[in-house]
Amino acid sequence: MSAIRLLVLGAVRQHGRAHGYQVRNDLEYWGAHEWSNAKPGSIYHALKQMAKQGVLLAHEVAPSTAGGPPRTEYELTRAGHEEFFRLLREALVSYDQKMDVLSAAIGFIVDLPRAEAVQLLRDRLARLAEWRRAVTEYYVPEEGPAQLGHIGEIMNMWVHSADAEEDWTRGLIGRIEAGAYTFAGEGEPFVGVLAEGQENPYATGRSHPQDFR
Repeated sequence: MSAIRLLVLGAVRQHGRAHGYQVRNDLEYWGAHEWSNAKPGSIYHALKQMAKQGVLLAHEVAPSTAGGPPRTEYELTRAGHEEFFRLLREALVSYDQKMDVLSAAIGFIVDLPRAEAVQLLRDRLARLAEWRRAVTEYYVPEEGPAQLGHIGEIMNMWVHSADAEEDWTRGLIGRIEAGAYTFAGEGEPFVGVLAEGQENPYATGRSHPQDFR
């Protein structure tokens, strides 16, 4: 799975309707340009492609006051909403996703009901445990990596990573079950997007907004 698809769908969904510059601004505000492939070209390409696929609906709106051609705003179609939640759930339970995919999923986890989020994370723990059992059929962590020569360091790294991920996941489950954060259906959600015209303190160097549609 590519993180960019989940990130762009989630960013558009939080606005209801958004143009490319808004999506880029939000993702930079979250730091996604540092930990994922959410670069300007990738964002623009994803918007155009998902509109062609029927996941997003494209609207041409009036030119900005600065002039220039009409810009395009996007909103999720019904298929887009289904795709967003499919990607979100898959990213939360899959232990073998890249870190940027899991990071994107955590950014949108509160779009799910609290109980479902906890269950998905528990499913993730079960998959991690199953994977770890498979690895340790050939590698015994207590005996150390030297038992397999320097190649054992690869398996040692994998097992340590799985153990760290398990510890982090259990901690997140505990915080959620203790009432942390506002999940779907519980009240006003956390606002993680910038208002129109709000300055982004983390913005990278860029041209005028009208040049990014």
